[in-house]
Amino acid sequence: MNKKLFSLICAISCSIIWGTAFVAQDMGMDFIGPFTFTSGRMFLGFAALLPFFFIFEFKKVKETNLNLKITTGYLVLLGFFLAGGNIFQQVSLLYTDVANSAMFTSLYVVIVPIIAYFLFSKKIHRSVWLAVFMCLIGGFLLSDISNLIVRYGDTLVVIGAFFWAFHIVYISKFLKIFNFPITIATFQCLFGAIFCFMPALAFESISLQGLLMESKELIYAGVLSSGIAFLLQVYGQQNLSPAPVTIIFSLEGVFGAIAAWIILDQYLNEFKILGIVIIVSAVIFSQLAPMYDKRKYGRN
Repeated sequence: MNKKLFSLICAISCSIIWGTAFVAQDMGMDFIGPFTFTSGRMFLGFAALLPFFFIFEFKKVKETNLNLKITTGYLVLLGFFLAGGNIFQQVSLLYTDVANSAMFTSLYVVIVPIIAYFLFSKKIHRSVWLAVFMCLIGGFLLSDISNLIVRYGDTLVVIGAFFWAFHIVYISKFLKIFNFPITIATFQCLFGAIFCFMPALAFESISLQGLLMESKELIYAGVLSSGIAFLLQVYGQQNLSPAPVTIIFSLEGVFGAIAAWIILDQYLNEFKILGIVIIVSAVIFSQLAPMYDKRKYGRN
């Protein structure tokens, strides 16, 4: 099979798993709280990735001269951002629809270049500001402005999108000094699970019975979305350039909205559909416009 085609299939499969995982997340809080669910899914993600770590990267990591403090510090930081993104996303599902949570999460694609600009002085293409404006319009249409509870849930997702954006930025920085993606994925899940377990222990009642009653949802969101999907992401990025593959990954919001409509009967009216179309268009535009300028004018 052609390498680019294989990577394309992996990237699309990854976005489908990420998108449909929103349904599992929404259904997985009948018997356990959001912190417990998030901690459980990330621990399962760690467990699912651990065999891949030992098979593919353990020996290579051992042979590398690493600064243990810097490496551990980055992994803890990534675990913190991962936990924050997951927690805000999970809690938001108590107040808003899956479609809203999925689509507002995809805003990280637009937020990433803004963070890179303000923190690391990297050039930002003018298309990003138009994309931000489009996202605001799309968010206005997608959210029920008259419903304070829904607006609160949507706000939580947007805050979570900043955590996802910081997570992406710092993964890129970490990979430059520690190019072991499976190791990063494995142990960021472990630290993320620990960060989520602390509030779960403090504010929620954790029971084995409750976890077992949500086992299907936890396995899907943990093993598939937090574990296998990351491996698909790595393979997807091997042979595809960053901008197109980011567009594919951002489609998780679309798949999440469609899955919620089909499985949970969360109906999308014409305004919400228009809001989704505008946000997806903004995400795609923010990625394609810099590519077009670079090819046409040889600049960013």
